Amino acid sequence: MSESIQGESPEVFEDFRERWQRSIEVGRLEEAEEIIQRALAWAQGDGDLRRIDSVVCALAAVAIHLGRGDAELPRLREILLRNGDPGNCRLAANNISIHYQFVRNFKKSLFYARIACDRALQLGRADWIAYSRNQLGNALLGESFIDQACREYEEAVALIPAPSVWRARILNNLGYCRVLQKRFAEGYSCLYESLRLLRRFSAERYQVLPRLDLCFAHLETGRYEHARRQGVAAFALAEKMGDVDATKNALYLLGETANLSGDVQRASGYFTRLQRDYFPESPYLPGFLLAVDVRKLVNLHA
Repeated sequence: MSESIQGESPEVFEDFRERWQRSIEVGRLEEAEEIIQRALAWAQGDGDLRRIDSVVCALAAVAIHLGRGDAELPRLREILLRNGDPGNCRLAANNISIHYQFVRNFKKSLFYARIACDRALQLGRADWIAYSRNQLGNALLGESFIDQACREYEEAVALIPAPSVWRARILNNLGYCRVLQKRFAEGYSCLYESLRLLRRFSAERYQVLPRLDLCFAHLETGRYEHARRQGVAAFALAEKMGDVDATKNALYLLGETANLSGDVQRASGYFTRLQRDYFPESPYLPGFLLAVDVRKLVNLHA
């Protein structure tokens, strides 16, 4: 059936939804954005406000993850305040929470995450509850409430027992918390399971973070060669995906790995590249980073 046809059966819209959700799940965000734009045109022609709002929420989610979230907030707040459909309200609140997480306003992120979680619990769908609890965990972690964040991640992963990209992403978050708690065996178990699942589903974009977390975990346990391998892989993927924050974190961790391994020259090279590419106004940075414990300066999930 042609995608340009308007006013046709609901199967047209559901086909769009299935396609963009598959693309988002494996991290093909630009591809998903194109599909969602076409779905929005169809929904606007069909005139169903509930569907239009659901597409606006999906489009906003992609824009937020691609670093263009500011322009989406008014539309998301409008959907939330209009309170026309509980599922769309959950989506809007969750996306607003993610935006504030990305801009490091964790108090607002936590506020909207709680709204999204309340709506998910009212609706009773296990997968929606899992996604909302995961985001609540993210906001709590940003506020440094590590034990509370762990409890949310534990609840979330229990609700998605089958292998999936979402299970992998939640395990990634739980694994990082376990490392912060110094529960390294559990942390490694979660992180390696996360990475195996993401590789199984070819979700390349989402492999960056567990590799960074594994690099950090290996640093914490003195396994510097393992840390270096994971850091190099994370750096290459982050650059490929255009993920600036992850690229910077990889340079921090690779520099620290080299420094702790006794290779001061290589460490200086990583820190110099970090300063040159991202902090050109701070020529003192490489020397400073060589003299401090960089692990205390980075929060890989905030």
